[in-house]
Amino acid sequence: MKAIIALIVFLISLLTTHISQAQTINWESLEKNQKHILNLNAGWDYSFVYGLSYGYHLKTELPIILESSISLASGEVIFDDFKTKIGGQIHVYQIKNFRFNASLHGIYRRYENPLVTLQNFGVDAGVVIGYYEPKWFASGEFGFDKAIVTHFKHSDIYKDVYPDVKNGWYEPSTGGNFNFGVQGGYSFDRSDITLRAGKVMTQDFKTTPLIPFYVQLGYNYKLD
Repeated sequence: MKAIIALIVFLISLLTTHISQAQTINWESLEKNQKHILNLNAGWDYSFVYGLSYGYHLKTELPIILESSISLASGEVIFDDFKTKIGGQIHVYQIKNFRFNASLHGIYRRYENPLVTLQNFGVDAGVVIGYYEPKWFASGEFGFDKAIVTHFKHSDIYKDVYPDVKNGWYEPSTGGNFNFGVQGGYSFDRSDITLRAGKVMTQDFKTTPLIPFYVQLGYNYKLD
């Protein structure tokens, strides 16, 4: 039975890839008095996904943005597959127009299919290194998304085949994904239009998710 559960976890991890994600920001156009950053985004992760996030810009020596977000997969039932995140990102270092940024977030997500409903807690971390001008920016990104603990609730369909299966929390961690790609954008007034694209690979570097690519289009609006 443990082997069956492990196989299910592995297959689901391939089908429900979520990239490491922080708000995509042009740090060169972000002014000190702009405290609030609203973001709308849409794109392709493991399916068509759309999301909303909010960032609060702290007035610290090293610029920090605290963030919360929710992303939803398109489908007939809106909240059967979603992800929420809370955390932040920090601008660590700058050489002229080249900047180094890092991010860390805690994750709660839910996934449901005809066999099982999963609730998962995890964490993601990422780094972004790029060139930033007030009107545009281009950078490379690298991140890691780790599922730490997952709760299984099996459906009656599954229990008809495996009647001894038990619901509950499954440990150890159920897998992780690396993502690497590029991001860029154009800034005007209080707005940023951003684009991200890249590839996803599982943590063993030997397998790839069912759809190993991601792309995301975003819009930021900054308020005082």
